Amino acid sequence: MKKTGTPYTLLVINPGSTSTKLALFRNDAVKKTATISHSAGERKRSDTVSLQTDFRLGFIRSFVRASGVKTLSAIAARGGLLRPVKSGVYRVNAAMLRDLKQGRFGSHASNLGALCAAPLAEEYNCPAYIVDPVVVDEMDEAAKITGIPAIRRRSLFHALNHKSAAREIAQRLGKKYEACNFIVAHLGGGISVGAHCRGRVVDVNNALDGDGPFSPERAGSVPAGDLLRLFARSTAPLETFVKKIAGRGGLAAYCGTSDLRAIMRKIEKGDKKSTLIVAAMICRISKEIAMHGATLRGKVDAIILTGGMAHDRRIVRGITERVSFLAPVHVVPGEREMGSLALAVLRVLNHKENALSY
Repeated sequence: MKKTGTPYTLLVINPGSTSTKLALFRNDAVKKTATISHSAGERKRSDTVSLQTDFRLGFIRSFVRASGVKTLSAIAARGGLLRPVKSGVYRVNAAMLRDLKQGRFGSHASNLGALCAAPLAEEYNCPAYIVDPVVVDEMDEAAKITGIPAIRRRSLFHALNHKSAAREIAQRLGKKYEACNFIVAHLGGGISVGAHCRGRVVDVNNALDGDGPFSPERAGSVPAGDLLRLFARSTAPLETFVKKIAGRGGLAAYCGTSDLRAIMRKIEKGDKKSTLIVAAMICRISKEIAMHGATLRGKVDAIILTGGMAHDRRIVRGITERVSFLAPVHVVPGEREMGSLALAVLRVLNHKENALSY
């Protein structure tokens, strides 16, 4: 992004289940970062996610004070589980805070982003925003039909990284994101593969509830009848069984770990089981990408691989060999959430994009 005449100081807040990532930006340049780990004891004392706000705020305030910053232009926070919304930058407001605090649409550590940003925004007399939460919903209605009227496909995916990577590749191609057709695959602990049609993610797998390819931690789509029969034979409670789908499925179930680097070391030593399972995962990811060639009617400007697994050259090579017939493959490795949050809010501050109201 080009520098502007106005110097902005941004605080970026990205809460996770066991840590809080923080960064201070001066315009688009990162000046200070920190990752604060939270012990199980600290989290246990706050038995619901929303009750963790106060103790996390203490760490955030200390981080800002230690940086010497006296004023903030804006706060950019990771978005949480809200009602379905369209893509964009949202100003934190009372309705948003109420839904997050009550866990109306689900409880997750990402809910703490806006909950922590709001009191800090009051203290520093600046606006607070969230950007492209996981509930961004731009799916075509036909894409939500499942075959069982009582069940609809939901849009739950890595929207922030999808949109950021897509905008970056569009810029490399000398085009506007809204003029491009992309297939974006976020490859992390969960995997989401979406069809981006002229600025809208018109179809994407639900990366939380077991839709799409299996991943390091998630089972992905499995035969429904077999899954129901497995549950019927199980003596475990539903919550434990759900962990087989999201949390302990995929590579974790087959290889005993979700750490891709450890699994790749086994492969280098000739472990046949690990070799087979990773090859199967690459195949499943590739099939999900290829499927969206039909979604976009064969008009695909680029395929984009992003997320943590996109750092692994063998994963990237395996997918590229299978899908490059559709379109050129571009790699934007990592999640880059902190920079994506900052750049999105800068677009608002620089009047290149309007903030939306929740």
